[in-house]
Amino acid sequence: MSFMLSEEDRKKIIEALNKGVGREIAAIVQYQTHHVMAEGLESPAIIELFEKTALEEMHHMEELSERIKYLGGEPTTKPWPIKTGGDLRQMIQDDLDVEYTAVKLYKEIVRLCADIGDTTTRLMMEKILAEEENHVDRWETLLQKIRKI
Repeated sequence: MSFMLSEEDRKKIIEALNKGVGREIAAIVQYQTHHVMAEGLESPAIIELFEKTALEEMHHMEELSERIKYLGGEPTTKPWPIKTGGDLRQMIQDDLDVEYTAVKLYKEIVRLCADIGDTTTRLMMEKILAEEENHVDRWETLLQKIRKI
């Protein structure tokens, strides 16, 4: 456990990071479900992207959980709401919505860490935020291509 931060500040960061863990759990389940449910659709490359993104989200969950443990907390096991079903376009839109939520949440956590002075957590969150922004770009680009078809 880190003693470089006050107990109050550690609790604030742990609470914020646990929101991220819950979001990541939901994203993993949602992407994996879309990967399985999209089987047989006409776009195998997109089906592979669902699985690839789930694995990337799994890595984010691991990083967040390890930081929570280091700060003296316990990572949550409760996912945020999960959207499944629909056609390929709907699946991509639902996944894009999950990524928009992540970007908003992770920007808030970056600001919190900056305000508190937790540089290590802030830098970790900036890295994860950049990866989530890449996910946004991935799904926005695919939706634009699908709309042109």
